[in-house]
Amino acid sequence: MVKKVVKTPKYEELGLTKFEYHQIINVLGREPNLVELAIYSLMWSEHCGYKHSKLLLKKLPTKADYVIQGPGENAGVIDLGDGLALAMKMESHNHPSAIEPFQGAATGVGGIVRDIFAMGARPTASLNSLRFGKLDQPRQQYLLEGVVYGIGSYGNCLGVPTVGGEVYFEDSYQGNCLVNAMTIGLLSKDKLTKASAAGAGNLVVLLGAKTGRDGIGGASVLASQEFDQTSEEKRPSVQVGDPFAEKLLIEACLELLDKNLLVALGDLGAAGITSSASEMASRGEVGIDIEIDRIPLREADMETWEIMISESQERMLAIVEQKNLPKLLEVCQHWQVPASVIGKVTDELFLRVYRNGNLEASIPVKSLTEGVPVYPLEVKEPDYLRQTSEVDWESLKFSKDNSETLLTLLASDNLCSRAWIYHQYDYQVQTNTVVKPGADSAVLRLRGSKKAIALTTDGNGRYCYLDPFVGSQIAVAEAARNLTCSGATPLAITDCLNFGNPEKPEIGWQFKQSIEGISQACRQLSVPVISGNVSFYNESFGKPIYPTPVIGMVGLIEDVNLVCQPEFNQAGDLIVLVGSTRGELGGSEYLRTIHGLVAGQPPSIDLEEEKANQQFCRQAIKRNLINSAHDCSEGGLAIALAECCILGSIGATVNLSPLNNCQSEFEQARLLFGEDQSRFLLSLPERNFKLLKNLSESLEVKLEIIGKVGDDRLIINDTISLSVKEMANVWSRALASRLGQVANG
Repeated sequence: MVKKVVKTPKYEELGLTKFEYHQIINVLGREPNLVELAIYSLMWSEHCGYKHSKLLLKKLPTKADYVIQGPGENAGVIDLGDGLALAMKMESHNHPSAIEPFQGAATGVGGIVRDIFAMGARPTASLNSLRFGKLDQPRQQYLLEGVVYGIGSYGNCLGVPTVGGEVYFEDSYQGNCLVNAMTIGLLSKDKLTKASAAGAGNLVVLLGAKTGRDGIGGASVLASQEFDQTSEEKRPSVQVGDPFAEKLLIEACLELLDKNLLVALGDLGAAGITSSASEMASRGEVGIDIEIDRIPLREADMETWEIMISESQERMLAIVEQKNLPKLLEVCQHWQVPASVIGKVTDELFLRVYRNGNLEASIPVKSLTEGVPVYPLEVKEPDYLRQTSEVDWESLKFSKDNSETLLTLLASDNLCSRAWIYHQYDYQVQTNTVVKPGADSAVLRLRGSKKAIALTTDGNGRYCYLDPFVGSQIAVAEAARNLTCSGATPLAITDCLNFGNPEKPEIGWQFKQSIEGISQACRQLSVPVISGNVSFYNESFGKPIYPTPVIGMVGLIEDVNLVCQPEFNQAGDLIVLVGSTRGELGGSEYLRTIHGLVAGQPPSIDLEEEKANQQFCRQAIKRNLINSAHDCSEGGLAIALAECCILGSIGATVNLSPLNNCQSEFEQARLLFGEDQSRFLLSLPERNFKLLKNLSESLEVKLEIIGKVGDDRLIINDTISLSVKEMANVWSRALASRLGQVANG
């Protein structure tokens, strides 16, 4: 008996469901051809269409008086005053980086940079947020080294400084690393550009590199599916970048915008020409005709559908009036940027594709952007929470040697110095960097004024795994706390929401809880979400990553001369602790590193207390009362004190009064390594303490003197005594030594 072979339908190969295929037939009034099917498969993919997240994202606050552009464009834009604006955006390049770490990370940087200058902004700085499995696995080392090299190589060649970021190592990311890239740019408010096509008869011009087969299906094949045994076969879906070409493209586009030669400008990222053309047409309530024959190709015999969805890098789509074409070509020739007229704007609200005069696709543009099927998430609380919610503390053995415990934590993957990473980045190019990587937040001066901006990315996947609502609130609060430590007032957020398969109710529950947590924290702290990205299907062989919402945040410093940094810097200064210590060890680095457990409730957070404590610290910095500020986060109070000593190369003597009354090693561990939220470590001259105390009382903020800066050791009561040199050696060398390389920091 011959076994019958069941052929997989083409729409299914392209990632569409049977329901979606019939929806397309209903829209077109006929069956789609291959070109149309490929176009729909990209625009209705999770990566481009947000079909599982769109409903919930509406819960996020997006408005403020200073928000010029919220979600819906290439990037969000805020008003910095004095005619200056800032564009910001974060996106993921997770799956491409897991398959080809160098190119995946490099093109992630290139793509987010294009989103910024598409708004008319000059890219000013980049950050990244990375997640890998534990570093004792050779593949994880390979991924880390490739991703860092890709980020550094592209950014350094481009001349955009990489000024900050974060990296964590957890088992859940072993099969699916996370590579989130963020870029900000500065522009004059009157130069803001939008990707909105207009003017029937205007020309559609393709700027930049030739189109090839690299990146075909990146949004639907890679970004909208789980990883499995076919992942290596998807390597051709990873884009290939050329930072030198992008640098020329930046300069050409910014000159074209400065000379008012463009009606609109859009980035060719996910789905290539398809997404850029359809989104620009939809926003402008117009149609676009594309002539495939006019698109420069770098590979022979490319089919129409391949050309339309190719994700070849370093390309932009511009809308130009006919009269301005000669001047556009002149500018592009000067910058050696290829420019080709590939179509025109129409008033017929269709995306049409022609080849050799033959119509090969005709699709209503609104069906590609506003007609995406939307799926309400099924939600179910995950069963694992029954096992992780409680910790049997009595069964754990707690060390009496807290000095040794502190050294172990300082050397751990998630707490050790990241200098090996950021020393591969050029963070001083453009010469605006005031505070380099390694502090709570990066700081850049705004030329021509006293102002500066602070930048950070934050998110703790372990907290969110244990409680996505609270963990997501903490991600927002931690980002705002890091900006506050530099003296900045938080202004706006761009986020990257990394989750597993949204078709699974447990993942749907995590995502819903996370959105609600972010929304509540943003409203309480008055920080809107103005742009961002959702990355679903971060699973490998059915195992999801921790739910990992990453918060990128920008804040404004009114006087760059008052920028504060985390290190102790003056012997004799008082050390004060802001906030309440409860000794919360659930979900902590201590519990993971020392006891090998990811369990318990993450630290609780009171957003009213958080808001008051942050306001207090910003006021203390603005009044020039303090010499340093550092937040207490992962690793707790002992780690925060050690970091202040290491960064300042100076010791401290600390007396925590509750430690004197501890009845057990467990109680000591809670006070030293508990990750209670909303706390700050400040140092200040003794003469300023009365003023600081008065300020704390007026804002009803808890403030306590816990020690003094000085000498060359960190001494905490009679339980920890370590030289600053020993701590620094352990902390600074750990990451490089795990990778078998000489430490740079």
